[in-house]
Amino acid sequence: MWDNPRLLNYVAGMLTGLALLIFILAGLKLLFRPDLFPLREITVRGSLRHTSAAQIERATRGRIEGNFFSVDLAAVRAGIEQLPWVRQVVVRRVWPDGLEVSIEERVPLAHWGDKALVDTDGERFDGNSNAALPTFIGPPGSAADVTRHYRRFAAILAPLRDPLVRVVLTPRYAWRLRLRSGLHVMLGRDAGELPVEQRLARFVAVYPQTLAKMAQRHDYVDLRYPNGFALRVADLKG
Repeated sequence: MWDNPRLLNYVAGMLTGLALLIFILAGLKLLFRPDLFPLREITVRGSLRHTSAAQIERATRGRIEGNFFSVDLAAVRAGIEQLPWVRQVVVRRVWPDGLEVSIEERVPLAHWGDKALVDTDGERFDGNSNAALPTFIGPPGSAADVTRHYRRFAAILAPLRDPLVRVVLTPRYAWRLRLRSGLHVMLGRDAGELPVEQRLARFVAVYPQTLAKMAQRHDYVDLRYPNGFALRVADLKG
């Protein structure tokens, strides 16, 4: 063995590699000791209107463990993302003893019924707002679809200068709208030869020559007909 240079080089390399591995493991163990490189500062960034420091503290309780090197950033992020108004979280280490937490809050677009909100991404979340927002109602899991249709309906209705304040998608997937003036618009299901958006656009196009000239306040229009629409005015209700 001792007169075999190739074997000696191989053994020497093995021993060197083993020594280096032991050194690395010892170093990692030292780095992860909680009494070394302790975390002393957590900085929260972001324009927060609905998320308090107390909520963040509760959400991260039990998740900020270890030291600067061993703290689980994914666990910290996951805890904060559970807060209702939080849309996105980025957590990073700041040498030598800190964490920086950047939080982006949701922007509310509408009320979802009377117990939740929908954000501008079309996601339903458990939140409350006193802002004058439209109301969406729909089957479970339909918030994104209602949001998409709301934007299209609002754009079509813009020439009337009568904002859309309520969008309902019924369990049978029929669309119902209400404008600020109190006008209820029955669009029906998005099926057949004339999609709901085309029905609404047709109504907006003829509005100046029809409803706009009527003296009575109209409160209900049914656009489910292929060649026209039915109208009910407030003074004629029984």
